[in-house]
Amino acid sequence: MAQSLNTKVDFTIAASSHRGLGTTGKVMVGDHAFEYYNDKNVEDYIQIPWEEVDYISASVLFGKWINRFAIFTKRNGSFTFSAPDNKQLLRAVRKYVPEERMYKSLNFFQVIGRGLKAIFIRK
Repeated sequence: MAQSLNTKVDFTIAASSHRGLGTTGKVMVGDHAFEYYNDKNVEDYIQIPWEEVDYISASVLFGKWINRFAIFTKRNGSFTFSAPDNKQLLRAVRKYVPEERMYKSLNFFQVIGRGLKAIFIRK
């Protein structure tokens, strides 16, 4: 059975984890960690202490809608999540992760443009 790292929970919301096959569960934002618990399997959980978070990257569509976000850790790679209200979830996370460590990811055209620019600079 998983033990929570948090002593106080600030925000809880239903969410999906996009690690391998997507799973649904609950996300808890608390005073010590970001935690995800799977609804169907109690032993499938993700706990990310705030000290371990390097930065957070959000995928923003049309300048206002956040469809998913990724938490990049210092040692264990990245974890991608989505929730019905990602903006509210990221506002709760902003209390523990400084705003300068939260980024907006590149959109499709920016990725293509940088790829083309890299091809022409290389030659």
